[in-house]
Amino acid sequence: MSCCSGIAVPITAGAGDKSARAEEIRLASRDLGDGLRQTILTLPDVHCAACIAAVERALRKISGVELARVNLSSRRVTINWRGNDDESSDFAAELAKIGYASHLASIEEDGQDPVLSSLLKALAVAGFSAMNIMILSVSVWSGADPATRHAFHLISAALALPAIVYSGRVFYRSAWEALRHGRTNMDVPISVGVLLAFALSVYDTLHNAAYAYFDASTSLLFVLLAGRTLDHLMRGRARSAVGALERLAPRGANVIRADGAIDYVPLSEIKPGMHLLVAAGERVPVDGVVVKGASELDCSLVSGESAWKRAEPGSALQAGVMNVGNPLTLLATVSADGSFLAEMTRMMEAAESGRSTYRRIADRAASLYAPVVHGVALLSMFGWFYGTGDLHKSVTIAIAVLIITCPCALGLAVPMVQVVAARRLFERGIMARDGSAFERLNDIDTVLFDKTGTLTLGEMRLVNAGDLQPRLLSLAAAMARVSRHPASTAIALAGAGRHTAPVEFDSLEEVHGCGIEGRAGDAVYRLGRPSWASNATQVDLGTSSATVLSKDGETTAVFAFEESVRPGARELVQTLRSAGVSVRIFSGDRSAAVSSIAGQLEIEAFSAELLPDEKVEAIRALAAKGRKVLMIGDGLNDAPALAAAHVSIAPSSATDVGRSASDFVFLGQSLLAVRDIILTAARADVLIRQNFAMAIAYNVVSVPFAIAGLVTPLAAALAMSLSSIVVVGNALRLGARVKKGPRTFGATKPATVKI
Repeated sequence: MSCCSGIAVPITAGAGDKSARAEEIRLASRDLGDGLRQTILTLPDVHCAACIAAVERALRKISGVELARVNLSSRRVTINWRGNDDESSDFAAELAKIGYASHLASIEEDGQDPVLSSLLKALAVAGFSAMNIMILSVSVWSGADPATRHAFHLISAALALPAIVYSGRVFYRSAWEALRHGRTNMDVPISVGVLLAFALSVYDTLHNAAYAYFDASTSLLFVLLAGRTLDHLMRGRARSAVGALERLAPRGANVIRADGAIDYVPLSEIKPGMHLLVAAGERVPVDGVVVKGASELDCSLVSGESAWKRAEPGSALQAGVMNVGNPLTLLATVSADGSFLAEMTRMMEAAESGRSTYRRIADRAASLYAPVVHGVALLSMFGWFYGTGDLHKSVTIAIAVLIITCPCALGLAVPMVQVVAARRLFERGIMARDGSAFERLNDIDTVLFDKTGTLTLGEMRLVNAGDLQPRLLSLAAAMARVSRHPASTAIALAGAGRHTAPVEFDSLEEVHGCGIEGRAGDAVYRLGRPSWASNATQVDLGTSSATVLSKDGETTAVFAFEESVRPGARELVQTLRSAGVSVRIFSGDRSAAVSSIAGQLEIEAFSAELLPDEKVEAIRALAAKGRKVLMIGDGLNDAPALAAAHVSIAPSSATDVGRSASDFVFLGQSLLAVRDIILTAARADVLIRQNFAMAIAYNVVSVPFAIAGLVTPLAAALAMSLSSIVVVGNALRLGARVKKGPRTFGATKPATVKI
């Protein structure tokens, strides 16, 4: 089965015009900001580590390309590049130079799989030929007279020819493209082996030999194609998470025009500020805010939570959730490319393309395959010919060596496990951004939690609104509306519907980790943490969270809040502690509030009133001591710490920057998702090690047998195909085991040193 089918899909119309093609790629690219753009191309001919290395190496040579990462399971390449409106590179032309057709990736699917269709047709032809030749071979091997035997050999040759020509082209086309561009791949030895076996049989037939091996050559093709077809189906099954995400987005949406008319427009034409009508039974097309109507939402396919949620005016909705009640009028806040669902899809793609240490080892080993296997086959042939003088037997042994020595199992050992792990987490409402994070997660010995929005739900309620002057509450609400901080949201909600703020602000600015600063003439207003907003040495509200409103440093109002612990927090902390993992809270909130939550969760170590850079310095200090830190946070002020940690996790309620800086994002409310992530990573590590062991053992055991002449070409094809199928099947075992899930972190290896 190995690699590199020759099913080529041409690039989009205009492929002959380089400038037009480059312009098309530029227009289809995504702007990442700061002059950086991202293009995703589909590569139907990529099937192995050698292909991945060739594509990435060619693209990285292009001026302006900063990243080229191939996703084996989806056969896509993500290219991050710098360019302007006047100049863009023709990536398709560069790929064509090394023999790879490409086209722009699209979520539009027609439900057809051309690769699978071609493989099935080739498999049918090979199967028909092999079965009929085997029937004739029974008579030959049973002792038919010479005339009958020769006639049956001629008929077998005629039956084998369609299989060799039609079914074998899957391998020949790929091998030829590789060779004529000065490289090799795994289909080169496969093609050589098949053609040599057929040629040897034709030679024996013409010379009226006692036996010919048309049954072996056609059966060889049938087995190889059967293995490749199964591999294609299993890869598609493993990767179905991304396809499921893409299918959550509708093709278009009903847009309400200014005159009240409703038009159905494609998803790509939806812009921020448009009013959309989401009928009952439809999915929300893009992120937005409800402006009219009230209904229930089914979020199970997006967040993994079965309970319906209430939507009413002011509710923020994410793309992909289903409206199951009444019609809603939605104000789009982002375009389709910027929606939460699109972000989750990109995260899944990134997770499948991650380069872990294991994967780099496998890729390097697979890249050495072609020169090694060709050398071993030639040495085997010359050695046997020198020792026996039997050219026929020497060529047969060389064919078996060519076929049996395949690193497909080694090349699939890591990426298949990562793909399945990402899919299983997706089914539980968890998104993985980086496949290598699964490996890093097994090293953690320290877990740091942010408090607000992480250990707590981030939903605060202002408890002393009745004690505040209406004028000051309105003033604070006007400032709070520029921030997404839970305390700001609570103040803005409490001040909703009151008269306008008594002050007209010249500017409002959020100071990350501190609060909001507003300027009105010469006066400076601050709303935020007491130590930053006020000159007062202390503001004491017991264990309540407090936010202060000040004018020129003088406290004018104090806001007290209540917050609830996130579901699953207690169970997660207890499980981590029982596994010997150090647990600590790193929060920017005041000490009294952090102490209250730490007491509820029985966490002894905590640090409060930390600024973003202080969190980063603390993580670096732990890393310097050899600690492997898992950071779990959600706020904008947590983003640097999330990026600095060995591995990081964020809830979906995190800011865009926080989600982008984390390795995993869980979509539900329960913190037990963190336990699911760690368990999945531990199980994935076990399966990767098993796959490596099986792949190495296969080659160590099988190659000597082939060199010794104890393996026929047909047996070699069976063994080679079976090795890859076993590795992929072993990776698919991850699902059932994780669904049951062990009750402790028995697979982890936490350190016993405490902070």
